[in-house]
Amino acid sequence: MKHLVSFFAAFVIALGTISVVVWQMLGPVSSSTEGLVLIVPQQTDGFDAASELKKLSLIRNETAFRLFMDIFAAGKSVVPGGYRLNPSMTSWAIVSKITDTPQFVWVVVAEGLRKEQIGELIGTKLGWTAAQEAEWNAYRNDSAEYREGVYFPDTYLLPSDEPVSEVARRFIDNFNAKLAPHLDKFTAKNIKWTTAVKIASLIERESGGDSDKALIAGIIWKRLDTDMRLEIDATLQYIKGNSEDGWWTRVVPADKYLDSPYNTYRNKGLPPGPISNPGLSSILAVLNPEETDCLFYLHSSDREIHCAETYEEHLENIDTYLR
Repeated sequence: MKHLVSFFAAFVIALGTISVVVWQMLGPVSSSTEGLVLIVPQQTDGFDAASELKKLSLIRNETAFRLFMDIFAAGKSVVPGGYRLNPSMTSWAIVSKITDTPQFVWVVVAEGLRKEQIGELIGTKLGWTAAQEAEWNAYRNDSAEYREGVYFPDTYLLPSDEPVSEVARRFIDNFNAKLAPHLDKFTAKNIKWTTAVKIASLIERESGGDSDKALIAGIIWKRLDTDMRLEIDATLQYIKGNSEDGWWTRVVPADKYLDSPYNTYRNKGLPPGPISNPGLSSILAVLNPEETDCLFYLHSSDREIHCAETYEEHLENIDTYLR
């Protein structure tokens, strides 16, 4: 009987010791509830959750945490995004959180989208309601200048529960930060930033890639300087908006007669506002246009640009590359 009691006592002591060790390895790092975010990149190759959690001082032991995940999170994965955590959470709580839906979502916004398109993209990613998308479309930041063109195309990690107005401000703040280093250069050339964004938005929609943006910028400036109508198809697409065929639909001859201040076939000068949200390369092309004698341009099926000095030469290019 003594041996049994001794064995039982030793077992309890050993169990207690193991529990203490396990708690030391997998228990909370501290009692702090300071909010931290574990960011999981879009490309998870080489990403190690345990290593990143240790860097954030959210776990005590990487090896123990990996083993714990292998046992209790088998078959589950940590998907790209951001997860709100704090040092008072146990490893069990952390594992449960990072194998669930992330609280921050990656959103990649391409250059040249109009604001409504960006709203649709964000809405799909964040699960916005129709009312939230409408709020996004109506947001102006208390100024008409922020209607379009300032929702900077980039990769964003957005909180899924953030108010629509705050999401919009993120885009605008990013735009301001990207434009700020170049404002003095625009001022030196007597170009308003609003004018620069209008032209950049045209370039973004009309270019076949970064390689021809400076040339298109040069042609647009040349048309403006000679008081020639811009006659840019992308402005007609902007007027047409969304249709059964989607955004930016093919232009047909009748579109040139659309009644709108954005119709650059009927109205001289720039449209009243940007038609898309341009990237930095298009904005800088406005500042550094290519000198050219061309007044006309088109893109062949391989997206190569072909410009012409006269309308007759332009017609020849149309016959050569588009027919």
